Amino acid sequence: MVGVLQVLRKFATFIGPGILVSVAYMDPGNYSTSVSGGAQFKYTLLFSVFVSNIFAVLLQCLCVKLGIVTGYDLAENCRRHLPRKLNLMIYFFAELAIIATDLAEVVGTAVALQILFGIPLIYGVLLTVLDVLIILMFYQQNGASMKKVRAFELFVSVLVAATVVCFVLELCEISVPDKLQLLKGFLPSKIIFEDQQALYISLGILGATVMPHSLYLGSSLVKPRLQEFDIKEYGRVDTRPSLKAIKYNLNYTYAELIISLLLIATFVNSAILIVAGATLYGQPDAEDADLLSIYKLLVHYISPAAGLIFALAMIFSGQSAGIICTVAGQIVSEGFLEWSLPPWATRLCTRLLAIIPCLFVTLGMGERGISNVLNLSQVVLSLILPIVSAPLIYFTANKKIMTVHDIHGEAEEEDENTPLTMASKKCVDYTNSTWLTAAAFIVWALIGGLNCYLVVSFMLGAEVHF
Repeated sequence: MVGVLQVLRKFATFIGPGILVSVAYMDPGNYSTSVSGGAQFKYTLLFSVFVSNIFAVLLQCLCVKLGIVTGYDLAENCRRHLPRKLNLMIYFFAELAIIATDLAEVVGTAVALQILFGIPLIYGVLLTVLDVLIILMFYQQNGASMKKVRAFELFVSVLVAATVVCFVLELCEISVPDKLQLLKGFLPSKIIFEDQQALYISLGILGATVMPHSLYLGSSLVKPRLQEFDIKEYGRVDTRPSLKAIKYNLNYTYAELIISLLLIATFVNSAILIVAGATLYGQPDAEDADLLSIYKLLVHYISPAAGLIFALAMIFSGQSAGIICTVAGQIVSEGFLEWSLPPWATRLCTRLLAIIPCLFVTLGMGERGISNVLNLSQVVLSLILPIVSAPLIYFTANKKIMTVHDIHGEAEEEDENTPLTMASKKCVDYTNSTWLTAAAFIVWALIGGLNCYLVVSFMLGAEVHF
């Protein structure tokens, strides 16, 4: 019993990064694509939600592994190990992904503010910029004390908890007479490949779930705990984490990440689609359903309280996702380009790169077409995902990058259950196993193949509603 309590107590110190990463998988972009999926195909695309979260778990585990073993996040590893031109090209797509992500998050929050307080969309967009910048002033990626890091994690976790509670209440408000049909939605369905629109929305769900910026985020959030361990153990932080720090952090970080993604992100994404399927499916103009549509239908068919809860969920998730996206923007810019600007200036620059398109869309389109633009932004994320995830798979399968040199003489303490070690026992090899590399490559090839199929379908004249 004492041993179990010790494990739980230790695990509790690792709670935080997985929750922050899960935020990237449940932002208003997810709302937009899941609402469209539920409105047009009821519960059928729950399978797409489930598979997307499995893909997310696999890729995020690689991110965690890369960050812990090397001590550098994905962006920093790209700069260190890739040719400059290739590094800059991947940076361009990473920044484009952040712009597409912020488009969904900022506009989604602005829609929620319009619903709750009657604030025009344009002013709502500006408000989201100001509050994110103010909140992020106390967060520092490098050199922040663990006290500040944990305070930041706690703040975002409260917003995540509020989002989860909103959807628990939302599910209590709706009625699902055919529970079996709902459960069957988690099983594969041929309609995903037979219907162009279903495939398009599935790719949107994939892009909204396995967001490219979350890969850089996941590989970076693990660094403060590594640094804390080495400072306590050795009184200093070297260029790479010590072997003891890696062994101390790796398994618990895996567990916290997997639990957070499967319990939080999968639940919220599924709940969004279930709510949309139960309220919008079969209604007139379901193909044009957007965030405002589901709010109005929840109010009309269920109760004003149901609409209010949905709007609150949007604002909680929009704020948390906006904060996380801004942090990811800083990680990407500093990692790829080694920007030397003060943290507040870095955040301002990366935020403006993302917010300007949001202002143009809001000014030019207003409420009309926002849902289509949000869905399109999520498909863009899916198209970018193979580009930014390829280096991740390459790095974690590279023996030179994933081998840890034992500078403190810790390898001598290893037993036969330790990961593969060199014969000299002077270094430890954390390279992916063959099956893990194969699984990651299959996921990468599948995402790329589906994207190619969709692009070819467009070129051949397939009609898909944006």
